[in-house]
Amino acid sequence: MLILVTGGAGFIGSHIVTALMGAGHEVRVLDALLPAAHRKAPPIPDGVDWRHADVRDGAATADALRGADAVCHQAAMVGLGKDLADAPDYVGCNDLGTAVLLAEMARAGLRRLVLASSMVIYGEGRYECPRHGAVRPGPRRVADLDTGDFEPPCPHCGTPLAAGLVGEEHPADPRNVYAATKLAQEHLAAAWARATGGRVTALRYHNVYGPGMPRDTPYAGVASLFRSALARGEAPRVFEDGGQRRDFVHVRDVASANLAALAGVDGLPAGGLRAYNVGSGDPHTVGEMAAALAGAHGGPAPVVTGEYRLGDVRHITASSERLRDELGWRPQVAFAEGVTEFAAAPLRAV
Repeated sequence: MLILVTGGAGFIGSHIVTALMGAGHEVRVLDALLPAAHRKAPPIPDGVDWRHADVRDGAATADALRGADAVCHQAAMVGLGKDLADAPDYVGCNDLGTAVLLAEMARAGLRRLVLASSMVIYGEGRYECPRHGAVRPGPRRVADLDTGDFEPPCPHCGTPLAAGLVGEEHPADPRNVYAATKLAQEHLAAAWARATGGRVTALRYHNVYGPGMPRDTPYAGVASLFRSALARGEAPRVFEDGGQRRDFVHVRDVASANLAALAGVDGLPAGGLRAYNVGSGDPHTVGEMAAALAGAHGGPAPVVTGEYRLGDVRHITASSERLRDELGWRPQVAFAEGVTEFAAAPLRAV
């Protein structure tokens, strides 16, 4: 098949392109090379049909869709950003861009879509109170965070909560602008599917890391921030107390999840969207990631700062059983192996 990969020059997108080509697909890439992610044009693999254009450009997107059999939509601004002033850029890139793509897919009669979504749509992860069962913590309070009280209490009785794995049926509760745009992308794609009879697999990536992550940018994930600090000879700075639990999943496993989703999209009912968590199934704390990276890199030990960002969440770890059971996907890169590779791999300058 000929697959259009939007954002195919980016960190995750470039690995998806490699995986698609390795599986025998033809690949076309549409990427705007936005300055926040690309200081210079990255190398494009031989055999890729390269289009330097913004997905918000309807004419360019329509041209890129000609002859395509399916779309892997990766193009987006990522990360929490610097402050609320980033909101128009996030909404423009992520939601308007998705709307333009879907409109052009409808016109082209193209009905297969793999959508890059994110675990951020859940907000906080799954929590259990010994008295009240499964509960949803309220917004984090500045007064608590200022005193180092980072664990969310039960909203009913204030009892400490036990964190667990979040499944795809967990209610959405986006807690920052980026999260809101990712949820909106899913809703837009679902509306498109219902209107056109299209089929969508939405992959909710957890904390993706690996070779080719961008360096020295506030829009990167926490693993990249730690690795960037080590590349400068500095100690990674760990926010809060380092106890935040995450599911760090290697980028090659995310690429293979896209292959599985592409193969499985035709099995969905017409007009349907099916969401899948993409996680390693082996959660670690942010502090553990920083320490493992520093140890493998041979750099300074992490510094736990107690700082926080109000838009962050405390714990979010994935249950990826649906993806494993329905599409046969299995992660292949263990945490220790992936971190050791990442510690020595070059970062992409932006």
